[in-house]
Amino acid sequence: PGRDPACFARGWRLDRVYGTCFCDQACRLTGDCCFDYDRACPARPCFVGEWSPWSGCADQCKPTTRVRRRSVQQEPQNGGAPCPPLEERAGCLEYSTPQGQNCGHSYVPAFITTSAFNKERTRQATSPHWSTHTEDAGYCMEFKTESLTPHCALENRPLTRWMQYLREGYTVCVDCQPPAMNSVSLRCSGDGLDSDGNQTLHWQAIGNPRCQGTWKKVRRVDHCSCPAVHSFIFI
Repeated sequence: PGRDPACFARGWRLDRVYGTCFCDQACRLTGDCCFDYDRACPARPCFVGEWSPWSGCADQCKPTTRVRRRSVQQEPQNGGAPCPPLEERAGCLEYSTPQGQNCGHSYVPAFITTSAFNKERTRQATSPHWSTHTEDAGYCMEFKTESLTPHCALENRPLTRWMQYLREGYTVCVDCQPPAMNSVSLRCSGDGLDSDGNQTLHWQAIGNPRCQGTWKKVRRVDHCSCPAVHSFIFI
């Protein structure tokens, strides 16, 4: 293995030249291997075992990672194929503490669409569980946008053109109304209400899953007062 100038013989080389030929692994790079090198030193690829089960999340109640690993069963030899990655990581989020308490819901992405849609959906028909006295229940969340993907600005279809007005650094209003509001918790998924304001939250536009980004909670108010192009609703 490796480079060993003392590992040589006299004979035919793989490049069909007669003379000094080498038997060290480096001869493959220099092209002066002895003619029987492949037979005497066959390449052996790396072999790995099966993946281990995924570990649990590294932490509870916030986005983190889980990991799985596999081990090398045979190292590569004589220029054989190298070993593939021996570790994989994936994102995960656990919604309960070790004591069984619910948590982590503030990290769920907020699914949003234009506030114009709120005029079209019929709350009672969509969610018959709501009674008349809850018809006007709801609240507004204000966020300051931090980042967004370039796919938002590319939208030019009539029903998704509202995504063009999403900009970094702007304050936007997102209305939480039935039927998006959970009839038990009276909250909308991804509203970030539990955030302290420094936590980066995620949102995604309905109609183009590639239009997504992050924002931070500003405050909760009773009624939204942002300009129409910066007014949205939870779905």
